[in-house]
Amino acid sequence: MRLNIEFGDGALPIEVPDGTPVVRAGDLYDEPAPLEDPVEATREALRNPVGSPPLRSLANASSRVVIGFPDRVKGGAHATSHRRVAIPLILDELERADAYALDTEFHRERTYFPKIALLQLAWPGTIALVDPLTVDLAPLARILAGPAVAVVHAASQDLEVLLRSCGTVPSTLFDTQIAAGFVGMSTPSLGALVERELGVHLPKADRLTDWLRRPLSEDQRTYAASDVAHLLELRARLLADLDRRGRRSWAEAECAELRSRARTHREPDEVWSRIKEGKHLRGSARTVLHAVAAWRERRAMEIDQPARFVLPDLAVVAIAQRQPRTLDDLRSIRGVDERHTRGEAVERLLAAVRDGVAGPEPVRVAAGAPELSRELRPAIGLVSAWVSQLARDQDIDTSLLATRADIEALLRGDPDARLAQGWRAALVGEPIRRLVTGDAALAFDGRGGLLLEARSGAPLGGGPAGPDRAEAD
Repeated sequence: MRLNIEFGDGALPIEVPDGTPVVRAGDLYDEPAPLEDPVEATREALRNPVGSPPLRSLANASSRVVIGFPDRVKGGAHATSHRRVAIPLILDELERADAYALDTEFHRERTYFPKIALLQLAWPGTIALVDPLTVDLAPLARILAGPAVAVVHAASQDLEVLLRSCGTVPSTLFDTQIAAGFVGMSTPSLGALVERELGVHLPKADRLTDWLRRPLSEDQRTYAASDVAHLLELRARLLADLDRRGRRSWAEAECAELRSRARTHREPDEVWSRIKEGKHLRGSARTVLHAVAAWRERRAMEIDQPARFVLPDLAVVAIAQRQPRTLDDLRSIRGVDERHTRGEAVERLLAAVRDGVAGPEPVRVAAGAPELSRELRPAIGLVSAWVSQLARDQDIDTSLLATRADIEALLRGDPDARLAQGWRAALVGEPIRRLVTGDAALAFDGRGGLLLEARSGAPLGGGPAGPDRAEAD
């Protein structure tokens, strides 16, 4: 049987192989005539799967692969009706699953917000590729908000995409990259993790591929499906390893934290502190940097372009230093070219400069948190070295154990410091506290490693004499 599928402006002929258990829940027909009952036709397609060679290698004896690209079908006027019923049926199946795998493909090189180009889903026995260029993803919110576990890999940006496309993120999340970090792997790629745990080699990704192009190539569809094909099996393996090490709750807590961070929007008033070239600025130059960086961020959101397209960092810093008052002043500044000085946005930019000159100087440290004392600054390097050693000893990714920012927050005494809470408090936070208060000492263990041990208080030769030693003399 030969099926002719039309994707946008292109057509894809597919030969259906015998015995391949693959479903296409989209506009896939061998006859162009309209359907009398599109709902029943979709249900029949789900009951009696047909084959698709590009994804056959991903299907096993009990699997179905659902390709949800509901574009026009050549010669058929029924495609719109069928598209409306196919996605709800997929969601109905997803709703019955205890766990499902999820991934997205998106672009944001020329936009401020990510533009989703493909949604990949998998649940026991099924893989689905859904085209968000023609399908409204909002109904997926009911699945995301449900009790099932969403299994993902390195999902921070995927969550941002889902929040924008569906208005929510999964209620329960299991990130395989995070879980792998608790069982001895350091931020592994999906390919490395699948190869280590399952012995499977995934198709290589093309970093320059255009996911917004239609039709997608055979390689693109195969690669996209492979991103979710093994996630459920990976979760089962990683959970077993986490349970053996007694770290399931650690991984679950970290995944919950990732989920909560996805709902934290980037505040325009805070972006100034991320501009590397502006760290040395003080006084009015810093206040102008703060105001102009905030204006640039809001403008980027407004026109949906990357902030660097609105105004490069070099220009933001130069404006903060020169503080232009007129359009001619602005044009003379390095990094500012003609495209930055056109339209009504220029007046808003100059107004931001004026606001910055008159405003209070912003601070980098969160309100209420004390500055790290000069006496404790040398401890950061010492503590970081010990944390790296502890991570190796515990077989945990260092970034999961404690980052430099975590260490600084603990040393500052921040009330919400991560190292003062949960499992990190006993494993990392308390030993660091004892080290900086002088109750513990860090030493070489004689085998090239570091050892944190109780401090004896006895000075070595060449050091100043203590009270007991002075009396003995």
